[in-house]
Amino acid sequence: MAEFGIFLLRVTVGALMVFGHGWPKFQKVLAGDPVKFPDPLGLGGDLSFYLVVGAEFFCSILLILGLFTRLSLIPLAFTMCVAAFIQHSGDPFPKVELPLLYLGAYLTLLCTGAGSFRLQDKILSVRSNNRVIDFLFN
Repeated sequence: MAEFGIFLLRVTVGALMVFGHGWPKFQKVLAGDPVKFPDPLGLGGDLSFYLVVGAEFFCSILLILGLFTRLSLIPLAFTMCVAAFIQHSGDPFPKVELPLLYLGAYLTLLCTGAGSFRLQDKILSVRSNNRVIDFLFN
């Protein structure tokens, strides 16, 4: 039952991020709309936007599928840290709550991994003598 819980968390959080945040931003990329995005890290608004799109859309799809789950969680967790602790640092708690909820889910999944119900087991196997590589890819 715990494996199903991990699967449910992974798919729910991934789908909420894709459809609630990633897809609307990705549509702006596809439409070629001008980018008006904050620059909390000093990288420029355009680059910040494209990095967030990469995390919120593409990494969330990998999360849903259970492909490179831990690797995809790193940019997602980083994005939520920036949102909660930098971008919304002076905002009231209700503005910070959602990024913190996502961050909590991402850190939980980083600890548990994708669980048994993952596509990665069906299409590739990564085995290494290096514990860090095994942790990130399995």
